[in-house]
Amino acid sequence: MPKALTPDFDTLCADALADPQTFWADIAKNIEWSSPYGRVLDESDAPLYRWFTGGTLNTCYNALDRHVAEGRADQLALIYDSAMTGTKKTFTYAELLGEVERAAGGLRNLGITRGDTVVVYMPMIPEAVVAMLACARIGAIHSVVFGGFAPHELAKRIDDANPKVIISATCGLEPNRIIPYKPLLDEAIDIATHKVERCVIVRRPQADAVLINGRDLWWDEAFIDAEPAPCAELDATDTLYVLYTSGTTGVPKGVVRDNGGHAVALKWSMKAIYGIDPGDVFWAASDIGWVVGHSYIVYAPLLAGATTILYEGKPVGTPDPGAFWRIIAEYNVKTLFTAPTAFRAIRRDDPNAEFIKDHDISSLKYLFLAGERCDPDTLEWAQKTLRVPVIDHWWQTETGWPIASNCAGLGLLPVKPGSSAKPVPGWDVRVLDEDGNETPDGDTGNVVVKLPLPPGSLPTLFHNDEAYIASYLTRFPGYYETSDAGYKDDDGYLYIMSRIDDIINVSGHRLSTGGMEEVLAGHQDVAECAVFGINDALKGEVPLGLVVLKSGCAREHDTIVKELVLRVREKIGPVAAFKRAIVVKRLPKTRSGKILRGIMKKIADGVDFDLPATIDDPTILDEITQAMRDAGITD
Repeated sequence: MPKALTPDFDTLCADALADPQTFWADIAKNIEWSSPYGRVLDESDAPLYRWFTGGTLNTCYNALDRHVAEGRADQLALIYDSAMTGTKKTFTYAELLGEVERAAGGLRNLGITRGDTVVVYMPMIPEAVVAMLACARIGAIHSVVFGGFAPHELAKRIDDANPKVIISATCGLEPNRIIPYKPLLDEAIDIATHKVERCVIVRRPQADAVLINGRDLWWDEAFIDAEPAPCAELDATDTLYVLYTSGTTGVPKGVVRDNGGHAVALKWSMKAIYGIDPGDVFWAASDIGWVVGHSYIVYAPLLAGATTILYEGKPVGTPDPGAFWRIIAEYNVKTLFTAPTAFRAIRRDDPNAEFIKDHDISSLKYLFLAGERCDPDTLEWAQKTLRVPVIDHWWQTETGWPIASNCAGLGLLPVKPGSSAKPVPGWDVRVLDEDGNETPDGDTGNVVVKLPLPPGSLPTLFHNDEAYIASYLTRFPGYYETSDAGYKDDDGYLYIMSRIDDIINVSGHRLSTGGMEEVLAGHQDVAECAVFGINDALKGEVPLGLVVLKSGCAREHDTIVKELVLRVREKIGPVAAFKRAIVVKRLPKTRSGKILRGIMKKIADGVDFDLPATIDDPTILDEITQAMRDAGITD
């Protein structure tokens, strides 16, 4: 595995923090600006910092037109592969530009102008990427809502974003299931206070829809023959998109991404972090409804002149645990980015990696994992299976690109399983105790980032500076609060253990559920697991573990549970008070793969909860509830 001397990387990080103006000004030269910026970092309205004020550019131009002009017109820009329908389609940079130009012209014909908002409620089809780039082209703000979101959740986002137009499709596809989108969209519009002027609908052959006269148009009718629209010249500080993330009050928070800082950071990250050069094939196995899809399916690969893959399918079941290996082999993928839960699912169904033998994946050079903490056992299985560097890295919807990562383009550091390595240059990450003091190495605390955040991070929330400050900047003045808990070791490596809410208090001892999950995941029969605290009259809270076993495991569940309890006692100690575990068939997750520990805790404690809008399959909650009843944990 290639390595770089640690001091070289550390010096780069130190230089970026000591003189961010010079560091980012140099990187900004990789973007084509319509007019130069006046200030690299504008601190005049701190803590609301802005980057590259005074400069103008267009993100779509930098993602498409620029590459065509520079001779990459015939290179593949986008590969669409739908395991759900068997459909495959490719777009060169010139072809994708033509599609985007016409869609942008169609939006302009519908009255969309610079600063207007367009909601995109779409499945994983090429038109979704085209819609996003078309908005960027004319200066409209797109807000992508995960296709299939429940009507009341979609209505909340409509009311906050106030879109003039919604772009959707007749349906989305799940294994063995068609999800009609149009009825969900119609209901959401009925619920919403804000009334949308027009809807544009992509007709998919798997489902039709009834259009509402005067409001709805088919995609082809609206866009195919539209006059191509040129790129608008936009301020670096203009909003490119708004992406909603769930708020603690039940009101979604609209994370703002600007044009200038976003383009600068995202393009740089492709080479520096992911090792991607122009012409390389990059695959982020995610969904455009999530930040990974925005940053690393659509914008960053195209800004970098790479080829990106849009995959409509699952890691298993479409049709088998070899789905990822097929994509890598067929399209010569150099770097794969996915969630740890995808590899846990593959390992669960194919623990000996038999399906990989049917595919030549020699093009793959790196695997990056993010979205949820990767336990060391899964990381080591992936390393053994793929024989490439496996990089667990950490970032958030709010930050837009990685905070901490082993950086393939800057020289790989030694891998430490369980750690997301060191902060990426530009990020000043600290670990603070409850009083705001930095913790000693090895002590778990609140992971924060010293302000100002680097380019590409959220500058604020949509039309709500006050909520941005209250939600992220108030608890630890001068820092951005990530709401994650973790620690640094004496080499400066960062370990993200859990969300702050997942730190449990057992008889006055603050313990990380992530540490216990790491122990459980190391058991030979465990495919994936979750640990969370449940109420206890004596100790305040005690941990409860739920485990999914590997496919084909026939051992007695009681024996496995006893072994798990003993493992935690041996590796963490009696203080953990880990005495109960339940074997279940599957764990409840969001569509992006995050395990819903908070919901399971509420089930165990008998607390009412609202069904999360992002849940992948609500029926799993019934299974979990019954398993807890059978174990005597809940009534």
